[in-house]
Amino acid sequence: MPRETFAARAGRWSARHRRKAILGWLAFVVLAVAAGSLTGTKQPDGFGGTGGSAKADRLIDDHTPKGATESVLVQGRGPASSRSPEVRATVGDVIARVRRDPAVRKVDSPFAPGNQGQISKDGRSVVVSFELRGDDAATETAVKPLTADIAAIGAQHPEVRVGQFGGASASVALSKAFSDDFKKAEKLSIPITLLILVIAFGALVAAGVPLLLGLTAVAATLGLIGPISQLVPMDETISSVVLLVGMAVGVDYTLFYLRREREERRAGRSPEDALAVASATSGRAVMVSGLTVIAAMAGMLLAGDRTFTALGIGSMLVVAVAVAGSVTVVPAVLAALGDKVDRGRIPFLGKAMQRRRAINGEGGRLWTFVLDRVLRRPLVSAVAAAALLIALAVPAFSMHTANSGTSDLPRNLEVMHVYDRMQAAFPGGQIPAVVVVHAKDVTAPAVRRQIDRLETQALATGKAEGPITVDVSRDKSIAQVEIPIQGDGADAASLAALADLRGKVVPATVGGVAGVEAFVTGDAAQSKDFTDLMKSRAPLVFAFVLTLAFVLLLLTFRSIVIPIKAIVLNLLSVGASYGVLVWVFQQGHGEGLLGFRSNGAITAWLPMFLFVILFGLSMDYHVFILSRVREAFDRGMSTHDAVAHGIRQTAATVTSAAIVMVAVFGIFATLSSIEFKQMGIGLAVAILLDATIVRAVLLPATMSLLGDRNWYLPRWLEWLPDLRHEAAVPALPADPDDDDAGDAERVREPAYA
Repeated sequence: MPRETFAARAGRWSARHRRKAILGWLAFVVLAVAAGSLTGTKQPDGFGGTGGSAKADRLIDDHTPKGATESVLVQGRGPASSRSPEVRATVGDVIARVRRDPAVRKVDSPFAPGNQGQISKDGRSVVVSFELRGDDAATETAVKPLTADIAAIGAQHPEVRVGQFGGASASVALSKAFSDDFKKAEKLSIPITLLILVIAFGALVAAGVPLLLGLTAVAATLGLIGPISQLVPMDETISSVVLLVGMAVGVDYTLFYLRREREERRAGRSPEDALAVASATSGRAVMVSGLTVIAAMAGMLLAGDRTFTALGIGSMLVVAVAVAGSVTVVPAVLAALGDKVDRGRIPFLGKAMQRRRAINGEGGRLWTFVLDRVLRRPLVSAVAAAALLIALAVPAFSMHTANSGTSDLPRNLEVMHVYDRMQAAFPGGQIPAVVVVHAKDVTAPAVRRQIDRLETQALATGKAEGPITVDVSRDKSIAQVEIPIQGDGADAASLAALADLRGKVVPATVGGVAGVEAFVTGDAAQSKDFTDLMKSRAPLVFAFVLTLAFVLLLLTFRSIVIPIKAIVLNLLSVGASYGVLVWVFQQGHGEGLLGFRSNGAITAWLPMFLFVILFGLSMDYHVFILSRVREAFDRGMSTHDAVAHGIRQTAATVTSAAIVMVAVFGIFATLSSIEFKQMGIGLAVAILLDATIVRAVLLPATMSLLGDRNWYLPRWLEWLPDLRHEAAVPALPADPDDDDAGDAERVREPAYA
């Protein structure tokens, strides 16, 4: 038997104490969920941006009461205008209702003196503005009854159109829409995963084991996030990422175990020995893979953004939980089930799988066909596969990143219909650039003159719209100058207007006064600052992930060639995924099929997020396959034969795991938000390319070309600890009366000759 490692000892203990292991895992999951329920998940408060926009937002937060601004748009139908009795009556009803609400602190009527800016230039639209007291949670709670009552007022006045838009009402509507989307994704992901696993195993019980580990790992992690969020507040998107990563690695790791255990059983081993071999080999591969994935996820902690920090912690945690479950409760469950793991067989699937294994081994006919031809002509195969991935990656060199603007939000929501009408009637009014002027007294004559000049010069650029409003804080320490600008807050027009403000207008006016600070915020400024942060931190994150992966693979396989080649192959698959994203979403080639309208950019957070997630998940396959190759090589096979054997024996597992991930990630491409469409397509394409072109063609072709040089370790690195694969698994004598004797022979002998 292989020498005992931690994974082997954990598997052996769990198999012998299966009751304790299973009950212990269930108790852990229950306690974690209970802890999360008791503490709740703490959301970040305040502003987590970067650059000048973050400074401006903090000044506003420190010097003005917390709250949210809401606007009610009233438009007359037909010939009606702001002077029409029906429009004025509706405005009166809205103001009366809003003023009665204790959460409202300020109401601006479009008909009050000095509020002419709340009447559109064509006189057909008016806006009633009001402010809600409190933080985000309080304003979102307060806005719900107001929204319902304002909708009722609109129904009472069918001769006008009434709609509401603002920070709180939009947040409530969008949060519900995204929540509904994620619930749909979660509901679809479980039956789709189960269906694929049933097809892969041909039995319901065997298919349920990976699914159960994935679900319990996700549930436990979401519970643990509650207490952790009290120290590091977590963004609400953390649950979706935990679900994605947890289901992916949980299913992967259990598949590694279960496939190896069944393979050893078919080879003639006893249930105990088969489980011991699976624990010592696949269990170790799971631990190495898990460490590599966690190392990749840790790169998100260096992004310099609190959302990435939260995502990094959640991703690392769910992988660690999945690894712990894989080396403990999975062997315990398999030991408890024994032959019952094959219960619930689907008759035609089970027989078809047995026939395929009898003819082609674990890999199946397709993998055998591809692998035979790759290993016959490795140079041609490697060049062709690399050329294909490079061709797919070419569009990535023209990638443009930006935060998603309001134009990318789902248009099937009433709140977004109102927003579009407001933008048409009052261009830029809902997404202004805000210049925050900070001084001891912003009402001092010198400062006031420069603010006036700021307004004049901003309009003179031709990229701003009137009216410009100025709001001074009670302590007179800051003035907020709201300047409606062109564009949607994230497009080229908005960025050009922002560049003029920051580069010319502000320095020439308020920025030149002694003792005065001036910063620009707003959607365009926040998008620009975040994009700049991602670009500046990307080299650090990439270098960290690549270096740590190199070291882990170097120690695991005691080869300098293996980690270099793994990094190159993974970069090719990530680059190809980037290229497909640019071609589809930036260039707009998939608009009709995927139901979106291109904004000419990839959302700013996605490239770094995709790199970290994809690098981690693709390493799952790489470590798993190379572990089998190294095991066969240590058993005495040539590198050529070990490659063929290792890939054939892992082909079914890799295929099943990849299909599950591609299907689950593909669900996100159906969501309404363009950000999650991009994420779903990027992940699905990269996993598909990685499991096919990279693992089925490039990996075996390059390993065959390099031969024994795959295992080269310079003498000056001989001091490294020997963490290579366990000693070779001894062969079993063939039993002529055993129907699976042919399978035993295929496990013992080189799979390719």
